[in-house]
Amino acid sequence: MSQLHISSSPHIHTNKTTTSIMLDVIIALLPATIAGFLIFGLKALSIVLMCISVCVISEVLFNKIVKKEDTTDDLSAVVTGLLLGLNLPATTPLWQAAVGSIFAIVLVKCIFGGIGCNLVNPAITARVFMLIAFTDLAKPAFPVDSVATATPLVQLAEGSEPNLLDLFLGNCGGAIGETSKLALLIGGIYLIIKGVISWVMPMSFIGTVFIFSFLVKDFSLTAALYQVLSGGLFIGAFFMATDYVTSPATPKGKAIFGIGAGIITVLIRLWGIYPEGVSFAILLMNILNPYINIWSRRKLFGRTK
Repeated sequence: MSQLHISSSPHIHTNKTTTSIMLDVIIALLPATIAGFLIFGLKALSIVLMCISVCVISEVLFNKIVKKEDTTDDLSAVVTGLLLGLNLPATTPLWQAAVGSIFAIVLVKCIFGGIGCNLVNPAITARVFMLIAFTDLAKPAFPVDSVATATPLVQLAEGSEPNLLDLFLGNCGGAIGETSKLALLIGGIYLIIKGVISWVMPMSFIGTVFIFSFLVKDFSLTAALYQVLSGGLFIGAFFMATDYVTSPATPKGKAIFGIGAGIITVLIRLWGIYPEGVSFAILLMNILNPYINIWSRRKLFGRTK
């Protein structure tokens, strides 16, 4: 009788690598990136390129200083720079974009050991840092050839109602990559079809914002749609909350994370001092992620108490 030899996990192998996953994320962000350039002009391009280049250079220099192998070929620094750039308004000074990029790569990612070791999402943490450090960052950019008005979330807070179609297409003020929900939806669907992300996280996040807004806004369907289509909810739900390192591994955990982020987002939007709460919500849920993983972990086959 032959013996059965079982190797250590993992037992399922895939052709996906870190580089291929990051490349898929870059491809998925291209519609939103192109939309941002068309809506906000060349200044938006310069900010995104600044963030990407400084993120890559920062990782190269950090690895050289600490005598580690270069890791920029996994494209994670490019994704961090691209996400950070798309989360900034086109009015951001280039030096502030550079400072935020250095903060994201050096202080949030590399100093904790690099990709896979960071406790929170580098791009979202850098954006929160910049919102606190640079008060001008709260001033949004507006589409070229348009009259500058309040952003959709500020308009809602003041009692006015922006056009829903403009919100969906991106003809409104905001960060470079967050305004066109159509472009972000295309990218998000691409990632789901490719199997890079699960639909559970973005749908639970966006769905919670819709339902919670519907309940607290006197059961107004229109008011709930305004909250869903305003601000950075789509880019946060599809591209930042789904970060492999800082989000739960199980479907149950992803749902808990998305629901928690959605509730915090609405609470900050409606009763906080900042009109937008997506970045803070994702950061707070990143911090809770280790506990969510414990609460939602699967029972091991054959294990008893």
